[in-house]
Amino acid sequence: MIAAAAQFSPVPGDIETNAARMAALITEAADRGAGLVLFSELALTHYDLDLIAADPAGLSVLPDDARLTPVREACRTAGVAAVVNTAGRAADGGTGPAIATFVYGPDGALLTRYDKIHVSEEEGKVFAPRGSDGRFTLGGIRFALATCRDSSFPDVPARAAADGCRVYLSSAFHDEPERVERYAELAREHGLHVVLANGMGAGGREYGCGLSGAWLPGGERVASAVDAASLPEGGAELVLTDVQDRITLMTDPAVAAIPVAECDEPLVDIRTAAPGLLVAEARRDERGAFAHLRKGVLRRLLAAQESLPEGLRLQIVEGYRPPALQRRYFERYADELRAAYPDRDAARIRQDAGRYVSPPEIAPHSAGGAVDLTLVTTDGGHVDMGTPINASPEASDGACYTSPRA
Repeated sequence: MIAAAAQFSPVPGDIETNAARMAALITEAADRGAGLVLFSELALTHYDLDLIAADPAGLSVLPDDARLTPVREACRTAGVAAVVNTAGRAADGGTGPAIATFVYGPDGALLTRYDKIHVSEEEGKVFAPRGSDGRFTLGGIRFALATCRDSSFPDVPARAAADGCRVYLSSAFHDEPERVERYAELAREHGLHVVLANGMGAGGREYGCGLSGAWLPGGERVASAVDAASLPEGGAELVLTDVQDRITLMTDPAVAAIPVAECDEPLVDIRTAAPGLLVAEARRDERGAFAHLRKGVLRRLLAAQESLPEGLRLQIVEGYRPPALQRRYFERYADELRAAYPDRDAARIRQDAGRYVSPPEIAPHSAGGAVDLTLVTTDGGHVDMGTPINASPEASDGACYTSPRA
């Protein structure tokens, strides 16, 4: 599933105008393939505590408020969900509004409501805190909800992970980039996909810095909006990320459980069997093991090269890898992770190491069935792929998976 974080500067106190802008952003996100759209804290009114305090009845809503009809209709028409943060009237008849999150499903109906737990001292003068965690399931994925300051309390994401959530959605109004950067550690520490919709522009006495984004469970940032000062007045931005429920790694027991059978295809030397393919020679391998592949893999590579645009060629970096070398790669990287993250247990280290290099006992390189390659121009010039060859997640800041520049 693709999730989108929407970043725009709402018109202070103008619920109808802001709801219409949200509806337009939902439609745009759906056109770009999103299944869910997340909005920032108090996006329906702007984050203006004084304004809301002056008219709490007029600027707070329930999920079925007529002024939210454009949002519900956009969800229904586009078939996507929306996570809308607003001043919400007390659902239980209590006094005072809450900083509420309404989650509308692809049919426009309310999936759940979450009220911010950890309000600040200033917010507490206007809003009442609530005490229940926000959860919902969409497309088989379990989501957790948080609002700004909630994420400063480690027990909030910890409970989300313990509850089986895979994605952590934060609607916020952060004023400093440093506060946005903390989401990387939250994602890494709790193994969660994190999507942040941050406010932007002047909201009463506060100023939202923008920089909405998304982080993988390893902490790598894979999507980023601009800072508030860089977006033209009245502008808006959507950042999208894939939050699929599960990425199957080579360390997954389900992979190891797949029976392995010999295909009887020989290992062939690419340099002699397919001279039309370029092979990177700068390797410390006098025997040339790296330049060998199963015959069927080589056949597929040749077909792939034929489909490349004119002016581009494949360059083979490494094919067959002897088991001892594969083990050395895996153990060396696992040692680096243990040194960097001494609190992680052995299972977590193995899982994280498998995001970069396959465990030796099931490595496809050691069967001649996998190949590392890159693109070059016809005259041998290297194409910038966004990260150096063999860059780890740490060395490439996650760009070895999905480069924000791509």
